[in-house]
Amino acid sequence: MIRPVDFKFNEQTAGDNKFQVASEQSNVQQKALAEFDGFVDVLRENGVDVTVISDTLEPATPDSIFPNNWVSFHEDGSVFLYPMHSANRREERRKDIIDELGKTFEVGHLTDLSFFEQQHLFLEGTGSMVLDRVNKIAYACLSVRTDKEVLENFAMLSGYEVVAFQAVDENGFPIYHTNVMMCIGEKFAVVCLDSIKYTEDKIAVLESFKATNKTVIDISFEQMNHFAGNMLEVKNKDGESLLVMSEQALKVLHGTQITALSAFSKIVTAPIYTIEQNGGGSARCMLAEIHLPLK
Repeated sequence: MIRPVDFKFNEQTAGDNKFQVASEQSNVQQKALAEFDGFVDVLRENGVDVTVISDTLEPATPDSIFPNNWVSFHEDGSVFLYPMHSANRREERRKDIIDELGKTFEVGHLTDLSFFEQQHLFLEGTGSMVLDRVNKIAYACLSVRTDKEVLENFAMLSGYEVVAFQAVDENGFPIYHTNVMMCIGEKFAVVCLDSIKYTEDKIAVLESFKATNKTVIDISFEQMNHFAGNMLEVKNKDGESLLVMSEQALKVLHGTQITALSAFSKIVTAPIYTIEQNGGGSARCMLAEIHLPLK
């Protein structure tokens, strides 16, 4: 997790991220920092091993609090760096962070896909892709930030199968990142099925869930808009499954949905309203999960 030093509404990303809402900008950094620190505390209280690295004032990276878009870490020690749509988000890629993790974890092959930026092609990490790591399937809704060519390149290099589709909000506007409309757990899938634009795509997604024995929890557009799709299943130090989401996301879930999810994981939440409103991302976006082997 990246501790922010100058978090604020990012004008460069607002054009295609309809989850971002420009708000009163006074004390945004201070409020976001308090939310960030509180979130870290909640995770640690629940036994999650959290590595916190501070952002730097230069270069200016207002969205650095969402590291899952520029890097992903894998079980075989491989690390992927991703091409980012917004120029100021490209500055988030920091080799020193990977070097720091290398003190604790085995860091193997580094694959840098950022050269695709020169072709104006993008794939924003585990925002663009929701990875079923057990079955090695990458689910992805195609958008300005998620290009099929880069997606297929990632799949070829990583050994993942791709399930790609079109997804839109209730107004027909393309959803900017897959991880706001879908979460894949070990035994379940949370998904806004109404957002999947074409019937054949919806069938393909559901068939993939069935083949991998996922229990499907369908969420509405309204729930998606409050970040109920932006969750991440993690394991704590005792091997307990935790489903991490924001307080806002939990508040919009129905009782039957909460009961269904609680059968698989302990739900862990934190209030991160300032971050969600200004950043257009939620709890999952703030977590770059480390699957690297320990040294």
